[in-house]
Amino acid sequence: MRAPAALAILLLLAGPAAAQTGELVATDALRVCADPANLPFSNERGEGFENRIAALLGQSLDRKVDYVFFPQVQGFVRNTLRAGRCDLVMGTVAGDELTQNTNPYYHTTYVVAFRRGAEAPPERLDDPRMKQLRLGAIARTPPVDLLARYGLLTSTRFFPLSVDTRHESPGADLVRAVAEGELDAALIWGPIAGYQAKVKGLPIELRALPSEPGAARMDFRITMGVRGQEPEWRRRINAAIRERQGEIDGILHDYGVPLLDARGQLRSQ
Repeated sequence: MRAPAALAILLLLAGPAAAQTGELVATDALRVCADPANLPFSNERGEGFENRIAALLGQSLDRKVDYVFFPQVQGFVRNTLRAGRCDLVMGTVAGDELTQNTNPYYHTTYVVAFRRGAEAPPERLDDPRMKQLRLGAIARTPPVDLLARYGLLTSTRFFPLSVDTRHESPGADLVRAVAEGELDAALIWGPIAGYQAKVKGLPIELRALPSEPGAARMDFRITMGVRGQEPEWRRRINAAIRERQGEIDGILHDYGVPLLDARGQLRSQ
């Protein structure tokens, strides 16, 4: 009979909210799970746009922001959120089954990035002229599906997907290769290309890469991730997102993140 008594004491110490919902969220801080070296998203110095958005949420929740840093590789969620070391993952894709998703706070896309002032690549990947271009992409990302569909793999230079982000930045390297004329165009995740253009000042233009029937999706709604069975915590995060959405949009604009409108078209930056 000792176990039930001990459990009752723990629930009383945890407070009424925990006793009612079973949520294990810390009450003294907003504990954020993040990558320590993954600009433009996050880093240990707080320079990423997800760092700035987390700071807004901390203000809305009246909590200091504490980070649990772990490389965003296989096992990230298991070793951070699910281990109870932190309570919120920034930048998860809507529908991600590893976490419970909040409401989306932005909608972005893969893009075609090309050098400003150079001849723009054709609008469609099935245009025969595409085979004359020197293309680049990150290996094992959704655009590779389109490159294979249109016979463009042999004219594409691939950059690695899984790297130690403390020492390598293949997304930045890919955009820089386009800016310096080594490649004619890159098929790349929009926030990476937009950051290199707007913040780093590279002479790059962006064009949304549309999704096609039967191929991998190119545009995604981005949410935050919480643990399942924590509905009150999810509700509080959703309320904070709604409250600060205008400021969140401003941060994304400052970092050059390409945002899609309700029709799936790029908003003007």
